[in-house]
Amino acid sequence: MDQHATDLLTDRPADSPGADARAERDRWFALRDGVPSVWTRYTDLVVSRGSGSWIETVEGERYLDYTSGIGVTSTGHAHPRVAAAIAEQAGRIIHAQQNILYHQPGLLLHDRLPRRFPGLAPGEHARLFLSNSGAEAVEAAIKLAKQATGRPAIIAFRGGFHGRTHGTMALTSSGVRMRGHFEPLLGSVYHVPYPYPLRNPTGPSDEATVAFTMAALDELFATMVYPDDVAAFLVEPVLGEGGYVVPPDGFLPALRELADKHGILLVADEVQSGYGRTGRFFAVEWTGVTPDVVVMAKGIASGMPLSGILARGDLLERFEPGAHGGTYGGNAVACAAAVATLEVIDDESLVENAEGQGVRLLAGLRDLAQGRAHVAEVRGRGLMAALEFADPGTLTPRPDLAKAVLHVAFDRKLLLLTCGTRGQAVRVIPPLVTTAEEIDLALGILGEALQTVERGA
Repeated sequence: MDQHATDLLTDRPADSPGADARAERDRWFALRDGVPSVWTRYTDLVVSRGSGSWIETVEGERYLDYTSGIGVTSTGHAHPRVAAAIAEQAGRIIHAQQNILYHQPGLLLHDRLPRRFPGLAPGEHARLFLSNSGAEAVEAAIKLAKQATGRPAIIAFRGGFHGRTHGTMALTSSGVRMRGHFEPLLGSVYHVPYPYPLRNPTGPSDEATVAFTMAALDELFATMVYPDDVAAFLVEPVLGEGGYVVPPDGFLPALRELADKHGILLVADEVQSGYGRTGRFFAVEWTGVTPDVVVMAKGIASGMPLSGILARGDLLERFEPGAHGGTYGGNAVACAAAVATLEVIDDESLVENAEGQGVRLLAGLRDLAQGRAHVAEVRGRGLMAALEFADPGTLTPRPDLAKAVLHVAFDRKLLLLTCGTRGQAVRVIPPLVTTAEEIDLALGILGEALQTVERGA
């Protein structure tokens, strides 16, 4: 690692903490025991502050955060303009409940965000419904689909993650821990294979991969559910928790055509892939497909709890008044953060930065993977990248290697996450503000981690 990279990691006070600082640190460490173990943990760090791509712990250690809070901190940690918008709105009014009042940041967001996807409705803008979390937004989408079509069934794709509420658990299949021991779940939910070229049983080509998934849908219609009983296809344009799998470009157009043939709504879950993450504002834009509903959360408000669905205006109007809602949905402070986030994304060209830095990141990861037998694939779009680990030949997943890479990277002050149905992939999720310098630093650390882990594989 070169000296400048070392300087990036060590840009903090050089003095060791005194007795008072150590006592303060130990106080915070002791309080960690109060957090229930249902929260699985990647680290035991206690964070003090964050800025851009970096976090600092109560001990004064700096880490390059390429988790972005699982893709949430789109504009980086504590972006000054977002933080200022939050503070200003909090000084005006914090909670202005949507059944009772209109608030200014909410009105601005309802006006500006639908303009990001005017193609949702010919001749008019899409309309926006706001809630708190990704799972709540998925719930809104499936409720809307059922009410608008009068149909009972939903088709989702294996490996997809759509939330942990009792309804969204039935749609989720990215890992058994998300839904195991909670049966019975919501009925009339059907799953078919997601187009996953690396693991497609009929061959890794794009054509074979798409054909396998579409054949599975045909088989489902022939054996399990009539198409005219299906309200919606629910699909991630890029698979998230299931492994950061980028489907062949022909998949979404084929799914759109099938949906139109049978009057089925196409719902794109862009909770993790949206808001500039892939180098387009929404990942569906890579294939030119227009869904009927787009689900979003995570990066929408740079860390404030907010989510929503965009839908065709005529479709969203089929929600009867009072059919859906929530006490905190569209909170005034969260909406102020979301408006500021949109402005920062535009003013700082963050979607373009995600595309450009994503090219650099993926090229660097592919270089690192050369000659490493257990790196089965490097894949991604924009700043949504992954390395999958598997045994050569058999493609038996190797979650142990993915975890080992995370541990070595952590020791070198780089924070990463795993994904994949068996945890066999390392995902790299920089904030959209990340720089070439930071990308190169992360690649250097990953190179060291791969070399270290390879020796023990």
